[in-house]
Amino acid sequence: MATITGEQARPVTRLDRLVRHPDARFGMFVFSGALAFLIFVGFLYPAPPAILFLGAVLGSLSALTAMGLVLIYRANRIINFAQGDLGALAGVLAVSLIGGPGWGFYPAVVAGLLAALVMGAFVEVAFVRRFARAPRLILTVATIGIAQLLAAGQLALPVAFGFDLAPQNFPTPLDFSFRWSPVVFRGNHILAIIVVPIAAAGLAAFFRYTRIGVAVRASAESSDRALLLGVPVKRIMTLVWILAAGLSALAAILRAPIVGISIGSVLGPGLLLRALAAAVIGRMENLTVTFFAAVGLGIVEQAVVWHTGRTLIADAVMFFVIIGALLMQRKGSVSRAVERGQSSWQAINEVRPVPAELRSLPEVRWAFRGVKLLVAGFLLIVPLTMDVSRVNLLSYGVVLAILAISLLILTGWAGQISLGQWALAGFGSAVAGSLAQAGWNFFLALAVAGLAGAFIAILIGIPALRIRGPFLAVATFALALAASSFFLNPEFSAFSWYIPDQFERIHRPMLFGKFNLESEWVFYYVALVFLGIVLASVRSLRRSRTGRVLVAARENERAAQAFGVNLTRARLTGFALSGFFAALAGGLFLFHQHAMLSSPLRPTESITLFTIVVFGGLGSLAGVVVGVAWFQALNYFVSATELRLLTTGFGLLLVLLAFPGGLGQLMYGIRDNYLRRVARRRGLVVPSLLADVRVDGEAGRPPDEQVLSDAAESAAVDDERPLVGVER
Repeated sequence: MATITGEQARPVTRLDRLVRHPDARFGMFVFSGALAFLIFVGFLYPAPPAILFLGAVLGSLSALTAMGLVLIYRANRIINFAQGDLGALAGVLAVSLIGGPGWGFYPAVVAGLLAALVMGAFVEVAFVRRFARAPRLILTVATIGIAQLLAAGQLALPVAFGFDLAPQNFPTPLDFSFRWSPVVFRGNHILAIIVVPIAAAGLAAFFRYTRIGVAVRASAESSDRALLLGVPVKRIMTLVWILAAGLSALAAILRAPIVGISIGSVLGPGLLLRALAAAVIGRMENLTVTFFAAVGLGIVEQAVVWHTGRTLIADAVMFFVIIGALLMQRKGSVSRAVERGQSSWQAINEVRPVPAELRSLPEVRWAFRGVKLLVAGFLLIVPLTMDVSRVNLLSYGVVLAILAISLLILTGWAGQISLGQWALAGFGSAVAGSLAQAGWNFFLALAVAGLAGAFIAILIGIPALRIRGPFLAVATFALALAASSFFLNPEFSAFSWYIPDQFERIHRPMLFGKFNLESEWVFYYVALVFLGIVLASVRSLRRSRTGRVLVAARENERAAQAFGVNLTRARLTGFALSGFFAALAGGLFLFHQHAMLSSPLRPTESITLFTIVVFGGLGSLAGVVVGVAWFQALNYFVSATELRLLTTGFGLLLVLLAFPGGLGQLMYGIRDNYLRRVARRRGLVVPSLLADVRVDGEAGRPPDEQVLSDAAESAAVDDERPLVGVER
């Protein structure tokens, strides 16, 4: 008979039931946040009331964007990285109409808002609806492509009105001003503080008191159940995107007369992070908490800027706020809809290996050997015919491939979404640069940099034990912004001990007394050797027990635990391996550039890297490397900014629509088609290629081509979740 311990026998008191109640936990969460806010602005960073009021005005504008993010997340379970650009495009149109044709302020505002509503409906119908059955990860990357298209429109739209860029100064009817020391407020500030609460209250009333609002809430909770109740879910989803676009456009138009309108920067990482921080505090569910959190964060940011005079410190504050808000969440407090949304982020198609029945055939062996020889010949021989600049570009592509492979381990295998991989590479660059300036050996400096990256990745991975899916993506995105502006900024003396001297050139050493890395060709071949070692290591890792455990923990947590898998150890292992290879790539990049550059550390570069990996395919190493090669070629041959944004955004959406598995799905689809032809010519039945094949007659009787074709078609129809490489 089981023994009951004292802890188990202790009766549940009324206080215990109160503490465990969801409303009580939510109240404690709000109280803790309010107390931390008062301590922060009252004692740590005190500021005049006018500064706090200015923060409330700017925070209320971020609140509109944050509420749009919450609406999209509740409807589609994704982070909409195009949220800011939807509003920015409408803002550019409004200010261009005022400055170009000379429209009045209010007609231009109405035109901008209407354009945003139409754009929101168009984006949902033309793009989002086509990814309805795709994994949420794929749809999230699709929003990045949409953001690039919208950013191209922001750059091209002012040209139609005779401007190089959108006007930053334009007349408004509210031209009065008053001074509240030390800030001069204008009528535009008052307009924002009046319009934003009205818009937020109207949105809350719409969801609470109208039938359409109730239908939106029902569809967000469970689209299948809403369909059974007669709710037109597709129309509701379109309405949600219209509302989100309208909120973002209103924020951009109200912000334009106050601080100007920022264009040409895809994703707007600074503004997007503020909105994401508020949405995370609201748990991507509660619009009221999201609104007041955005206002509070705006006040906190202005208090920090006033007290320190540095806007960069505010990015670090946002990072710690996001981490704190996520760690305060109880793991069991999410709803079933949230759990379904999180699990759909981890739907990754694995690559089917070459069937054993065909692996030893000469036409298969020689075909694969021929492809490998062609690739090896290009990588080894063609660079000898190139000039220095092109070889330098190839070296950067090799380093970027190593960094992309590190993200493949974390996202493709471990199922953890990271949008801060370049930040890990930045820490590796800093450590390798400091050791190189201290006279350390080249290989030893890279090894220590890799270990430092693994350690930092584990520190980031500890919150991943409680944070999953899109929430971890927000945390790593905040890390990317904080690292580029604060933790890896040489202007702050507190970090000078691990950041190399920016005025001292990093020299490439002489290896083994024969190979001078100052030669671009020698450095390229050394980097290529590192890439080969990483590829071999990662391939062996995938086939080992560690790799199988990572994938098992990604696919089904409870089943993996039932088989004795330690999820904590598995996830931290994935973070450590990913961090090691990312920091190794960062160290190589440092020697490649002879210095630690800040431009690759921008958050947009981490987003681009994430896009490259998904574009190449999270199911294969070869797809990731091909994705890197594609983007490198595109950046080399396409020079105009607008054309590059348009090409990458449209190309990304086109590939994801046709091949959700990325370029890897296309490559392995071609491979499997060739293997099917070989099987038909040999008269072989390969179940892994043709699914279930019923052969009538004698055992071992080879089926004809028609039987094989019918079997393939039947397999394609019956299979509801296609693997990479299955013919469609």
